[in-house]
Parts: sequence; structure tokens; C-alpha cells
Amino acid sequence: MNNNVISKSTFSLLNVDYVKLNKSWNYRNIISPFYRLYYIDGGFGHLFYANKTVILEKDFLYLIPCFTLCNYQCPEFLSQYYIHILEETPDGTSLFSSHQNVIKIPAELSDLEHFKRILVLNPGRDLKRSSNPKDYQKQPVIRNSQAMNNDLPISAFMETKGITLQLLSRFLTPENYSFSVGKIIPSKIIESINYINTNLSENLTVNDLAERAGQNKDYFSRIFQEHTASRPLSYIQQKRVEKAQFLIITTDLSLSQIASDTGFESLSYFSRIFKNITGQTPGSYGKNDHTI
Repeated sequence: MNNNVISKSTFSLLNVDYVKLNKSWNYRNIISPFYRLYYIDGGFGHLFYANKTVILEKDFLYLIPCFTLCNYQCPEFLSQYYIHILEETPDGTSLFSSHQNVIKIPAELSDLEHFKRILVLNPGRDLKRSSNPKDYQKQPVIRNSQAMNNDLPISAFMETKGITLQLLSRFLTPENYSFSVGKIIPSKIIESINYINTNLSENLTVNDLAERAGQNKDYFSRIFQEHTASRPLSYIQQKRVEKAQFLIITTDLSLSQIASDTGFESLSYFSRIFKNITGQTPGSYGKNDHTI
């Protein structure tokens, strides 16, 4: 992903708060259509994802990209600032689409000041009304949280956007975001990625994509994998499942309709690919317990 692609993304604040957690903060299969940023200032906890364990500890900053499946646990006590950020792009690409890993970095003094400042600028943006994602992750609730940005004074709105970008930029160093370092993605691959993300409901084949790019199928597949770390078919399936995840937790559409809207030829095929990628069936995915 190059700077031109990133510049098309819009990052908007959904929620921000400072919370003190205890042993009741123990949840499985947490997944959200937005980014979660944490600054830990006391105690400790654990994040479990993809057979990995990340320790939440004081004076560290954490980023959980959207659609990253995690289990959360607090053995005793944990205090943290959190920010939820929604990314929107015209072509459906994501800044961390190839980096769905929890990123942990040592915090700097400016990070804490940024969290405190964005909290002051945005009062009443907490989740104390509910910790159930079925309440706050539905599309109308997300839209309401976004709409609150329009109620901010213009100076607070601009400062909030600036702080949000500064915090996200902390995770885009070569050590944490090496995929994009030193690589210039060919325009034909960028065009193919954009075409995939904006036509997920259509019949997408590797042959058609290669033909659109004016390349041999095998050559196209090799170059595509070199710059995305995925074969074209795997990439298509991943993006279709990500869109399905978003639709499951933010709409009331039936699974059959979601399968159709995301380009799967049948509900059974959709269910099989969905489980292969997420480890869950589409039905169980929408029923899991979550928290902030």
C-alpha cells in the first residue's frame, strides 16, 4: 500500500474513554469492524489471537486492527485509555488489511497526552451505556457515533482528526509495517485490488483479472502474491469474508442475503469458506459475546 492509497482513507472517531477493569473483563471471540487503540497505565491483562499471546502492560500502546479475532482476559486489575476508530475508503481497502495482528509498542509521553487530549475534546463518547456489541456495533449505532463528530466545534474536530492520525502513525514504522517498505506496487496490481474490493458481489475469476491487467494468468498471480502476500483467489475470499463479517454484526440481513451480497454462489460454500478463514460458522460468529 503506497501513500496515495492511504491518503484516500478516512479515519473517524467512534468512542473514547478511560476505564478500570477487573476479573469480569474476560471475553472470547472479540471482533469489531473498527480499530481499537489502547494505552495501559496500570495493572496487566492478556490478548489471545491466532495462537499468540500479547501481554497488556503499563506504559505500552496497542493497536488491534478491524476484524482481528481476539480473546481478552484480566487476571486481577487493568486500567486503560481506549479509542475506537472507523476506517472508510472508496474502494474498500484497509490500511492494515495485510497486517491483522495485534501490534504492541513502547509508549511515549506524547501518546498519553494525546489520549488525554482526545478524551477532553470528545466528552460523552464512552460505552458505559452498554458493553454488548449487539448494542453498539449495529450500523445505526456506529452512524450515531460518527454523527457526533459533526457536533464538535470545528477546532475540536480538526484537532481530533490530527491526533487520530498521529496515534495511528506510531504503528507504521518499518519494524511493524515492513510489508510496504521498499516496495512499489505496480499500477496494474493496485487497479486489480481496487476492482476486487469494489466488485465483491460479482463473479471474480483470476482469468478475468489477468485479462483486465493484460497479463498472463500465471505471471499475474505471481506478481499479485508478491505484492499482497496472497494468491488472487485467496485474497478475493478473504475480502469477501471480511465484508460478510461487517454485514453480520452491523445489519439484520439474512445469511443467504449476505452470501449473495458478498459474491458466494451458495450458502453452503459461503459457510465453508467463512469457517476456513475465521474458524467459526457465520451463524455462531454473530452470537459471540464481546466487550469493549
